Amino acid sequence: MKKLFSAFFAVVLICILLALGDLALNHQSTGGSGKTLTIYNWGDYIDPALISKFEQQTGYRVDYETFDSNESMLTKIRQGGTNYDVVIPSEYTVQRMKKEHLIAPLDHRQLPNLRYIDPQFLNQAFDRGNRYSVPYFWGTLGIIYNDQKVTGKDVQHWEQLWNPRLKNNLMLIDSARDVFAVALITQHDSVNTTDYQQLKLAQHHLKQLTPNVKAIIADEMKMYMEQDEAAVGVTYSGDAREMMNINHHLHYVVPSEGSNIWFDNMVIPKAARNKTAAYQFINFMLEPGNAAQNAKYVGYATPNAAAKKQLPKKITADKAFYPPANTMKHLQTYRDLPLRVLGEYNDLFLEFKMFAK
Repeated sequence: MKKLFSAFFAVVLICILLALGDLALNHQSTGGSGKTLTIYNWGDYIDPALISKFEQQTGYRVDYETFDSNESMLTKIRQGGTNYDVVIPSEYTVQRMKKEHLIAPLDHRQLPNLRYIDPQFLNQAFDRGNRYSVPYFWGTLGIIYNDQKVTGKDVQHWEQLWNPRLKNNLMLIDSARDVFAVALITQHDSVNTTDYQQLKLAQHHLKQLTPNVKAIIADEMKMYMEQDEAAVGVTYSGDAREMMNINHHLHYVVPSEGSNIWFDNMVIPKAARNKTAAYQFINFMLEPGNAAQNAKYVGYATPNAAAKKQLPKKITADKAFYPPANTMKHLQTYRDLPLRVLGEYNDLFLEFKMFAK
């Protein structure tokens, strides 16, 4: 009987060990989701040293994936299959993701470091009360110019881009919303207008700009401006910073009459597998020292007031990247417009591009 019991016990023990082994293999094959944090972010948009620091402090392994546009990111989230824990969408995409129930409401009790965010960057129209999003970086749409070709006083305002002296010397970012924003602001209209007549007037105004347009391009603008290929470009503050680091004859201006202010934000998708780690990561990135380190690495403006105090004065005193209050009050965020209206923007922009060739 004792031998029978021992044999029985041995069989049970073997079964347990086999089960544990299978569980371990399964855990390994799925990436160990309990101790893995999966992040979906723009390329080169975080200091890699901070990822290592987070892993060391928490014991989590970070799986970091990147995207190159809000639209491609949104498509992948909609398709499912990959359960991201933290995603970094722009403001109008946060609005869209809320409508489609793709992101989870945030428990602010798990984000005590949210107190470090400058109040002016909280409670934005795209996410009142920051119920779904936490600011990550912010920036503007503006004018970059080469002081060897034009003077700063020649490009302080959007309307100056129509000056005949800029013939074949202007580069535009290949984006319907951004290019139309320039024309709409000169008309004193909202960058979020849904009025087709206002859009047609803006297109007409843009067609008058075509003699000055050298190219309508995307990332290539950085290379061309760095190589003195044009006098002026319409671009984003973060891209402008990269260009200025290469070519010291380049400068960036945000027209005081208004422009677009954009926000990239940290959100937690509804399908996240590791929300505990997601909250820890967001709170980690909100720590002033970490936020300051990230701002130095990325080169974009931080919404973290405590982190801003830790940055060099030469950065925070630069009005091009931290505009004064009288400029800030005229900046507008893009809203998520109805698909019909977005189609109108895109169609009118395509017609303008064909006219500009």
